[in-house]
Amino acid sequence: QVQLVESGGGLVQPGGSLRLSCAASGSLIFRINAMGWYRQAPGKERELVATIPSGGSTTYADSVKGRFTISRDNAQNTVYLQMNSLKPEDTAVYYCNAAIQLYWWAQERDYWGQGTQVAVSS
Repeated sequence: QVQLVESGGGLVQPGGSLRLSCAASGSLIFRINAMGWYRQAPGKERELVATIPSGGSTTYADSVKGRFTISRDNAQNTVYLQMNSLKPEDTAVYYCNAAIQLYWWAQERDYWGQGTQVAVSS
């Protein structure tokens, strides 16, 4: 089975930084295509934060452009989210997402991590 394990969340003051990591593991992974981060604040719907394809340009939500940077290490099947200049409105549970092919002939499927809490407060 495939697992996405996130780490790096926590409590930080406004203006601070955090770096989230998400590692995909599983014996059947053939290829990981796009990876991304989403977040869900209390009482709100889950929203896209940033995505990074296996090759090509990254995309960001307007609310995080210039402050967050998504990157990936394909050798480690890991995606990162560097979050700088954090604001209270960035408080949410952050979820990792990956589009994964288990076999060369299979369609990709979406997999999700368990979520990691980010709280921005003074």
